[in-house]
Amino acid sequence: MGIMQKANRAAEHGFDRYDQRRLARALEHASEVRLYRRLQAVLLVALGWAVREVARLTAARPWAICSWVRRYLRTHQPESLRDAARSGRPPTARRITDARVVRELRRDPLRLGYNTTGWTVSLLAEHLRQKYGCPISARTLRRRLHRLGLRWKRPRYVYATKDPHRTQKKGRLSAA
Repeated sequence: MGIMQKANRAAEHGFDRYDQRRLARALEHASEVRLYRRLQAVLLVALGWAVREVARLTAARPWAICSWVRRYLRTHQPESLRDAARSGRPPTARRITDARVVRELRRDPLRLGYNTTGWTVSLLAEHLRQKYGCPISARTLRRRLHRLGLRWKRPRYVYATKDPHRTQKKGRLSAA
């Protein structure tokens, strides 16, 4: 396969003489992985590489590369390969607000009738589910607690007293 054939292939797709430089410049400044990967694939096609070869090199599907090339060629702007804004994860358990989570977390589970002195995520999720009649999974609650900056350690199941045999284990100087 000659060099001229590769160059002709790029022109057949509809690339102009400025596209390679434009794509290379955008590739240097790309900070998002998805955009970088798309720019790289489109640049390789613009350089004359076959779509199947580009798919093999970039580990992308040939139909995806064709789609990216079409998107780019509509405007000849590298920004057209950027992902559109997304709304994100839809909110769940709207009735269980952050303030309610914090308020319930501060309550003593033993006084509420639970057979424990500290909350676990699954127990708190079950409590919130029953109190507010709104389903919330432990995973969703954990994500919310993390977003609120709330952390807690697991409770100790042994008393925080010194080991009675500590001096024997550590030597004479540790008794002081």
